[in-house]
Amino acid sequence: MAEDFKTEDQAAQELQNEPPQEASTETPVQEAPVEEDKEPEGKKSRKVSRKELEAVQAELEKTQKELAALKDQYLRTRAEYDNFRKRTEREKAAIYGDGTSDTIKGMLPVADNLERALAQKECSVEDLRKGVEMVQTQFMDSLKKLGITEMGAVGEEFDPNLHNAVSHIEDENLEVNVISAVYQKGYMLGDKVVRHAMVQVAN
Repeated sequence: MAEDFKTEDQAAQELQNEPPQEASTETPVQEAPVEEDKEPEGKKSRKVSRKELEAVQAELEKTQKELAALKDQYLRTRAEYDNFRKRTEREKAAIYGDGTSDTIKGMLPVADNLERALAQKECSVEDLRKGVEMVQTQFMDSLKKLGITEMGAVGEEFDPNLHNAVSHIEDENLEVNVISAVYQKGYMLGDKVVRHAMVQVAN
């Protein structure tokens, strides 16, 4: 029994022989508290009432009807425009045809008189001249009825918009930039030049 007890000297000796214990440097990990998902304040879910659903359905049906009406109006407008375009093209073609027909009608009497003059087997030079003058007068009357007028005469001031100067001449008796001779008459239809007059201009 005496062996189970150690003297103070023996206990002190054993303490000195034991290796020193290292202090633990690890800090205990604290687990973060788990927060439960909470619904934000003011955003609580609510059920849609039957009355609200019916109102949305009615608004949708109204919008669909308005859309259908607009589509129908668009199709009608498109069809009307297409008809208008085709009708305008036909009218333009008809106007051109009518204008050409009226012009030919105005020239036909002149052609008839030329044909009659050529049918004369025996005639004097004087009679032939008189017949040509009559045909020319008739032709000019036909042009006037169509709204065509002559332009370009000796003594008129030269206008490059109306006249075509093919030559120039020095003439003290004429003012500068004045037509001294007409080689080919010009014609106008209203304000539009049909043919420029071919003239000679004094410098």
